[in-house]
Formats: sequence, C-alpha cells, structure tokens
Amino acid sequence: MVSSLGPDRGTNRGTSSRIDFVGSPGPTVGVEWEFALVDADTRDLSNEAASVIAELGENPHVHKELLRNTVEIVTGVCRNAGEAMEDLKSTLQPVRKIVRERGMELFCAGTHPFANWSAQKLTDAPRYAELIKRTQWWGRQMLIWGVHVHVGVSSAHKVMPIVTSLLNQYPHLLALSASSPYWDGEDTGYASNRSMMFQQLPTAGLPFHFQEWREFEGFVADQKKTGIIDRMNEIRWDIRPSPHLGTVEVRIFDGVSNLHELSALVALTHCLIVDLDRRLDAGETLPVMPPWHVQENKWRAARYGLDAIIILDADSNERLVTEDLDNVVDRLVPVAESLSCVDELTRVADIYRMGASYQRQRRVAEEHDGDLRTVVDALIGELDI
Repeated sequence: MVSSLGPDRGTNRGTSSRIDFVGSPGPTVGVEWEFALVDADTRDLSNEAASVIAELGENPHVHKELLRNTVEIVTGVCRNAGEAMEDLKSTLQPVRKIVRERGMELFCAGTHPFANWSAQKLTDAPRYAELIKRTQWWGRQMLIWGVHVHVGVSSAHKVMPIVTSLLNQYPHLLALSASSPYWDGEDTGYASNRSMMFQQLPTAGLPFHFQEWREFEGFVADQKKTGIIDRMNEIRWDIRPSPHLGTVEVRIFDGVSNLHELSALVALTHCLIVDLDRRLDAGETLPVMPPWHVQENKWRAARYGLDAIIILDADSNERLVTEDLDNVVDRLVPVAESLSCVDELTRVADIYRMGASYQRQRRVAEEHDGDLRTVVDALIGELDI
C-alpha cells in the first residue's frame, strides 16, 4: 500500500510531529493478559473488578479496563516466554485467590458465550467515557478480551518494516488463538468473532503499510490535527508501535484460557519479530503482501480458524494455515534456541493437534446439548492446565 501521506508528508511538520522511539537494548518480551470475572454460580459476567483491584492493593501488574467485568494482568520486562509465564503466574495466584473468595472465577476467551453486552458497566474513567460517547453502539458492544505481546526493537527505523512484514503471519496468530465463536448465546459461525467486532472502532483494525518511521509520525500528526485522536495509544491497530516502551505490540490474539497455549503464542510472536529484526540487520528487505491479501487473510482466519486456506505471498500462492505453521515453526527453531524458548515454541503444534479454543468450546457445547454454561466451566478449568 502506498502511503496516502505522500513521500515527504511526515517531514514537513517541524519538531511537533517527531515521535521518539526509545529503543530496546535487547529483544525483550512482555505480555498483557485480559480476564473476565464470572459469577461462580450463574457463570454470567460479574462487574466487580474495582472491588477486586481495591482489595489487592497497589500493584503495577494488575490494571482495570474499559468494563468493570475485566482485570488485566501484565508482566514486567522479560527475556523470553518462560520468564514471562513465571511473571504472570506470580501475579495470577493472589488475584485468583481474591476473586474466588468473592464468589467469582477468572475466565479468558475472546468473548463470553452468552453474556449480554447491555448488562455490563463501564469503568469510571474520563478516557473510557469519551470512547463510548464517540463510538456509541459499537463501543458499548465491546464485550471482548484479548492478549497483547510486546517485543523490544532496537531502533525506530526498523519498526514499520517489521510491523508491515509481520502482517504475513497475521492469519497464523489469529487462527491459533481464536476463541470467540459465540456471541450473546448464539454460534456466530466464526472462529474469532472478537476480531471482527474490534475492528469496528475508529483507529482499530489492520495497520497501514508504512515502511518509514516518518510516515508513521506524519500519520499520527494528521490524526491529532483532525481530532481523531488526542493520545497515541488511541491508535488501536492489531499491530502497532509502542514508542515509549521501545516495542512492537502485537494485539491480534483472542483471549487465551491457559498458560500452556499462551506460552506457545508468546514464544512464536517473540521469535517472529526477532527474526525480522535480525534479517534487517543482515541487510535483507523484508517480504510484504498487498493489503488486499492481508485483509482477506484476516477474514479467513477469523471465519475458519485453523481450517483457513491462507494467501502466502504477493504471488497469491495459498496453503492450509496449519501446514504453513509447521514450516514457520521449523524455520524459527534457531531463533528460539538463541532466546531460550524452544520448548514453548514447539507447543504451537499442540494447539492445532489438540484443537484450538473455538473448536474445544463447540465440542463441549455439543456434548452438553448446547448448554453454554458448561463452556464457561470448561474455560475456567483450563486455567489450571
């Protein structure tokens, strides 16, 4: 995609358009994991996040989110997927204890199988109120949960080539994490209804195909000048730069129910970005696909999950996503060895051999005559895996 900003647009705004990317001293990784609170008896959502966070006390690893039914657990700066999982577990244990003492359970999937969006309460914060004021019905519909993975990148000039090239693996990451087949008690027919819902928000969805950091700077300046955003974190792309952290942030994933699968997805993401970073260092031009192929791949992965036939390259070659994943994982093993995450990376294959979350959820519902409460039960239980 040719930038609509023009070749020099990002450099004609003076110092006010400059965005400093702090740069990471190493290929670090960090994780943000969103959880819903569900009532232990009804299995419906519970709007008690504020009381849970208050009882937990000041903790930089636990955050509130848009809705009062959600708590987010985050890691510090980690060296690899294994370290990130240990970090998450250390925070998860006290949070889960408080949640259970209050008659609730932690639940993670892209959507809740039967909860009604209109019954949910908004977290009391000006930025959330402004979001709903602007987005109205679509904003109030955002009854969704996900996982975000940050990977450290050394300098700004690498960021946009990495973001744009990583879109080639978008369907792989979405298909593996797809966990939102249900919406308001109905099977949507999609593996990931969350990804289709979230892209309805302004500034959300696929990133533009930029190659230069100055293009991104010009884009942000345009967004602010026209009042689309006030702060850079309002750019809600599925993959985006986080300049103040020195990372590329991958936001493709549906909510993940257990640490085993999460470790695989984190390791895969870490290895993919580090591989692209090293290829840039070696002077390689990273592969990209036309934006219409990327858009189609997102839809195919959301609709069909691990059964998606994806477009592989600019020449329009196609392949079953799981077959291509075998090759991707094999190719990344040397990178994983250097990052000490080979065990976690090899767990990627477990997901499609045992069934992704959306497949497991449908199987549980079928075995219990469509009772979606049993789906919630199963997802809660998977947190112990």
